[in-house]
Amino acid sequence: MGKRLRKKELLNELQRERSALDDTLALLTPRQMTRAGVTRGGWSVKDVLAHLVEWQQMNLDWYAAGLRGEKPAMPAPGFTLRELPRLNEVIYRKHHRRSLQAVMRDYRSYHERVVELIEALPDSDLVTLGRFSWTGPSWTLSDYLRASTAAHYLWARTRIRRWWRAQQKNKQPPAN
Repeated sequence: MGKRLRKKELLNELQRERSALDDTLALLTPRQMTRAGVTRGGWSVKDVLAHLVEWQQMNLDWYAAGLRGEKPAMPAPGFTLRELPRLNEVIYRKHHRRSLQAVMRDYRSYHERVVELIEALPDSDLVTLGRFSWTGPSWTLSDYLRASTAAHYLWARTRIRRWWRAQQKNKQPPAN
Protein backbone atom coordinates (compact mmCIF):
# COMPACT_ATOMS: atom_id res chain seq x y z
CA MET A 1 0.00 0.00 0.00
CA GLY A 2 1.28 3.46 -0.87
CA LYS A 3 1.03 6.79 0.89
CA ARG A 4 -2.05 8.04 -1.01
CA LEU A 5 -0.81 11.58 -1.31
CA ARG A 6 -3.18 14.29 -2.44
CA LYS A 7 -2.15 16.52 -5.33
CA LYS A 8 -0.38 19.20 -3.29
CA GLU A 9 1.60 16.74 -1.16
CA LEU A 10 2.43 14.57 -4.17
CA LEU A 11 3.69 17.53 -6.19
CA ASN A 12 5.70 18.84 -3.22
CA GLU A 13 7.38 15.47 -2.63
CA LEU A 14 7.96 14.97 -6.34
CA GLN A 15 9.59 18.42 -6.72
CA ARG A 16 11.70 18.00 -3.57
CA GLU A 17 13.06 14.62 -4.67
CA ARG A 18 13.56 15.78 -8.25
CA SER A 19 15.52 18.84 -7.10
CA ALA A 20 17.70 16.68 -4.87
CA LEU A 21 18.37 14.30 -7.76
CA ASP A 22 19.12 17.21 -10.11
CA ASP A 23 21.55 18.63 -7.53
CA THR A 24 23.33 15.28 -7.49
CA LEU A 25 23.43 15.14 -11.28
CA ALA A 26 24.97 18.62 -11.35
CA LEU A 27 28.05 17.17 -9.62
CA LEU A 28 28.75 14.91 -12.60
CA THR A 29 30.41 15.43 -15.94
CA PRO A 30 28.85 13.90 -19.07
CA ARG A 31 31.66 11.36 -19.09
CA GLN A 32 30.91 10.33 -15.51
CA MET A 33 27.24 9.97 -16.39
CA THR A 34 28.06 7.30 -18.97
CA ARG A 35 30.53 5.36 -16.83
CA ALA A 36 29.29 1.91 -15.78
CA GLY A 37 29.12 0.77 -12.19
CA VAL A 38 26.40 2.81 -10.47
CA THR A 39 24.33 -0.31 -9.79
CA ARG A 40 25.28 -3.93 -9.11
CA GLY A 41 24.13 -4.66 -12.66
CA GLY A 42 26.71 -2.26 -14.02
CA TRP A 43 24.34 0.53 -15.04
CA SER A 44 25.63 4.05 -15.60
CA VAL A 45 23.91 7.21 -14.39
CA LYS A 46 22.48 7.52 -17.92
CA ASP A 47 21.06 3.99 -17.62
CA VAL A 48 19.50 4.82 -14.24
CA LEU A 49 17.85 7.92 -15.73
CA ALA A 50 16.58 5.92 -18.72
CA HIS A 51 15.08 3.46 -16.23
CA LEU A 52 13.22 6.33 -14.52
CA VAL A 53 11.96 7.59 -17.87
CA GLU A 54 10.68 4.16 -18.93
CA TRP A 55 8.72 3.69 -15.69
CA GLN A 56 7.18 7.14 -16.04
CA GLN A 57 6.25 6.33 -19.63
CA MET A 58 4.66 3.07 -18.51
CA ASN A 59 2.62 4.95 -15.88
CA LEU A 60 1.40 7.45 -18.45
CA ASP A 61 0.54 4.58 -20.82
CA TRP A 62 -1.37 2.73 -18.08
CA TYR A 63 -3.36 5.87 -17.31
CA ALA A 64 -4.14 6.48 -21.00
CA ALA A 65 -5.20 2.85 -21.48
CA GLY A 66 -7.46 3.12 -18.43
CA LEU A 67 -9.12 6.22 -19.87
CA ARG A 68 -9.86 4.23 -23.04
CA GLY A 69 -11.55 1.59 -20.89
CA GLU A 70 -8.71 -0.90 -21.29
CA LYS A 71 -6.93 -2.79 -18.55
CA PRO A 72 -3.21 -2.56 -19.33
CA ALA A 73 -0.86 -5.47 -18.75
CA MET A 74 0.75 -4.78 -15.40
CA PRO A 75 3.59 -4.08 -15.16
CA ALA A 76 4.21 -4.79 -18.87
CA PRO A 77 3.07 -7.34 -21.46
CA GLY A 78 4.59 -10.71 -20.62
CA PHE A 79 5.68 -9.73 -17.10
CA THR A 80 4.25 -10.12 -13.62
CA LEU A 81 5.13 -7.99 -10.61
CA ARG A 82 7.31 -10.87 -9.40
CA GLU A 83 9.41 -10.48 -12.54
CA LEU A 84 10.46 -6.85 -12.01
CA PRO A 85 14.20 -7.66 -12.05
CA ARG A 86 13.78 -9.29 -15.48
CA LEU A 87 11.66 -6.37 -16.71
CA ASN A 88 14.24 -3.89 -15.46
CA GLU A 89 16.93 -5.78 -17.38
CA VAL A 90 14.82 -5.54 -20.54
CA ILE A 91 14.43 -1.79 -19.91
CA TYR A 92 18.20 -1.49 -19.47
CA ARG A 93 18.90 -3.28 -22.75
CA LYS A 94 16.27 -1.19 -24.54
CA HIS A 95 17.92 2.10 -23.56
CA HIS A 96 21.58 1.24 -22.94
CA ARG A 97 22.83 2.34 -26.36
CA ARG A 98 20.88 5.61 -26.40
CA SER A 99 22.87 8.81 -26.18
CA LEU A 100 23.15 10.75 -22.95
CA GLN A 101 21.61 13.73 -24.74
CA ALA A 102 18.52 11.72 -25.77
CA VAL A 103 18.08 10.25 -22.29
CA MET A 104 18.43 13.68 -20.65
CA ARG A 105 15.85 15.13 -23.04
CA ASP A 106 13.40 12.36 -22.08
CA TYR A 107 14.31 12.74 -18.39
CA ARG A 108 13.11 16.35 -18.56
CA SER A 109 10.08 15.82 -20.81
CA TYR A 110 8.58 12.79 -19.05
CA HIS A 111 8.91 14.50 -15.69
CA GLU A 112 7.04 17.49 -17.12
CA ARG A 113 4.34 15.23 -18.58
CA VAL A 114 3.76 13.51 -15.24
CA VAL A 115 3.61 16.85 -13.42
CA GLU A 116 1.10 18.15 -15.99
CA LEU A 117 -1.06 15.06 -15.49
CA ILE A 118 -1.01 15.40 -11.70
CA GLU A 119 -1.83 19.11 -11.90
CA ALA A 120 -4.81 18.37 -14.18
CA LEU A 121 -6.38 15.74 -11.91
CA PRO A 122 -8.69 16.28 -8.95
CA ASP A 123 -7.60 14.82 -5.63
CA SER A 124 -10.39 12.23 -5.87
CA ASP A 125 -8.79 10.71 -9.01
CA LEU A 126 -5.45 10.53 -7.24
CA VAL A 127 -6.41 9.05 -3.87
CA THR A 128 -9.60 7.02 -4.31
CA LEU A 129 -9.09 3.26 -4.16
CA GLY A 130 -10.70 1.55 -7.14
CA ARG A 131 -11.10 4.81 -9.07
CA PHE A 132 -9.24 3.16 -11.97
CA SER A 133 -9.66 -0.56 -12.58
CA TRP A 134 -6.01 -1.03 -13.52
CA THR A 135 -4.67 0.27 -10.19
CA GLY A 136 -5.88 -2.79 -8.35
CA PRO A 137 -7.44 -3.11 -4.90
CA SER A 138 -4.72 -1.59 -2.71
CA TRP A 139 -2.96 1.14 -4.71
CA THR A 140 -4.28 4.47 -5.97
CA LEU A 141 -3.16 6.48 -8.97
CA SER A 142 -1.22 8.69 -6.54
CA ASP A 143 0.65 5.61 -5.30
CA TYR A 144 1.66 4.61 -8.83
CA LEU A 145 2.71 8.13 -9.80
CA ARG A 146 4.69 8.56 -6.58
CA ALA A 147 6.45 5.24 -7.16
CA SER A 148 7.55 6.25 -10.67
CA THR A 149 8.64 9.75 -9.64
CA ALA A 150 9.47 10.79 -6.08
CA ALA A 151 10.29 7.33 -4.74
CA HIS A 152 12.25 6.45 -7.88
CA TYR A 153 14.13 9.77 -7.73
CA LEU A 154 15.17 8.97 -4.16
CA TRP A 155 16.29 5.47 -5.21
CA ALA A 156 18.32 6.90 -8.11
CA ARG A 157 19.88 9.67 -6.04
CA THR A 158 20.93 7.24 -3.31
CA ARG A 159 22.69 4.95 -5.77
CA ILE A 160 24.28 7.75 -7.76
CA ARG A 161 25.58 9.54 -4.64
CA ARG A 162 27.00 6.31 -3.21
CA TRP A 163 28.77 5.62 -6.51
CA TRP A 164 29.97 9.24 -6.83
CA ARG A 165 31.43 9.23 -3.29
CA ALA A 166 33.30 6.01 -4.06
CA GLN A 167 34.66 7.62 -7.23
CA GLN A 168 35.84 10.66 -5.26
CA LYS A 169 37.45 8.48 -2.59
CA ASN A 170 39.35 6.48 -5.21
CA LYS A 171 40.83 9.57 -6.85
CA GLN A 172 44.56 9.91 -6.34
CA PRO A 173 45.64 13.18 -4.74
CA PRO A 174 47.77 15.35 -7.03
CA ALA A 175 51.53 14.85 -6.70
CA ASN A 176 53.51 17.78 -5.32
